[in-house]
Amino acid sequence: MAVNYKSYATAYFLKKRVLKFVSDVFFYSLVVGLCFVILYPLIKTLPLVFNSIGDLGNPDIVWIPIRPSVVSFRAAIRLVYGNGLIMLQTLLYVAVIMVIQVFMSAMSGYALARIKFFGSNLILYLVILTFLIPPQSMLISQYLRFKHFDIFGIMTMLSGGPLDLINKQGTLFILAIFGFGVNQSLFVFIFRQFFKGMPIELEEAAFLDGCGFYRTYFNIMLPNALPAIMTVAVLSFVWNYGDTYLTGYFHPQGPYLANVLTQTFMPARAEFTLKAIGIWYNEPSVNTFAFDAVKQAAALLYLIPLLITYFFAQGKLVENIERVGIVG
Repeated sequence: MAVNYKSYATAYFLKKRVLKFVSDVFFYSLVVGLCFVILYPLIKTLPLVFNSIGDLGNPDIVWIPIRPSVVSFRAAIRLVYGNGLIMLQTLLYVAVIMVIQVFMSAMSGYALARIKFFGSNLILYLVILTFLIPPQSMLISQYLRFKHFDIFGIMTMLSGGPLDLINKQGTLFILAIFGFGVNQSLFVFIFRQFFKGMPIELEEAAFLDGCGFYRTYFNIMLPNALPAIMTVAVLSFVWNYGDTYLTGYFHPQGPYLANVLTQTFMPARAEFTLKAIGIWYNEPSVNTFAFDAVKQAAALLYLIPLLITYFFAQGKLVENIERVGIVG
């Protein structure tokens, strides 16, 4: 009896196509569903912030505003951003902190990757432990240290007593310099993994050419660590831009946008904000929906630097995270 191989092949390829079609449908349905879940809050926000003040709370308006308006953004700018100085101050602070964290984390990571000394593994475990334990567990100790700042009695000898560094921006820089900035232990680990994966022949060749330890690091190793530098710089920028923990405790009166937003839109200030909106824009009927609209508009303006950073860095960021060795 002859075997019809052609019919078997046709059935086999048909089965493969059906399975591929089903898997594609499942995959794209999952992607579309996840995208909808992630984007739904933003989609729901847009009609709210582009409504006129008088139409807010109207049950007949769901997705498309009847009278589109940018008054929510104007009120948010007037309440929070003013002439833009607060945004520039925040970005300048974040840029300085980012440079400090990249510089200090790179040196620490290189030392842990290349220098073998007694207790080096213990220090690495402590770095990882610092990232794992909640920062609140170290808050009281850090706060008291900076509240009564003294180094071996030197400050008392020079000024008659310890210094109070609370509510000083320099305190945040000191924390970053000594490795206690926002998620800085993770940055040290990223650099350590990257330098550990670099070929040691680069350093051996540099030593043969007469380079010392520091010249080898700054001229050979650091320029080749651009993937790790870019990854840490982006993460440092994003996390410090939105930080309210360290800035809130150690410099609560500082010009940091995340803290200003939190303080401006506290529930206790809702009545004041609504009265101000009504006076500024001659709106006699201002309800609580206006407070939410202005708050959401301020949040969207707050996201602009993060979106710009993501737009320019997202392609390289995924590639660099794979190269720095933290995914396996």
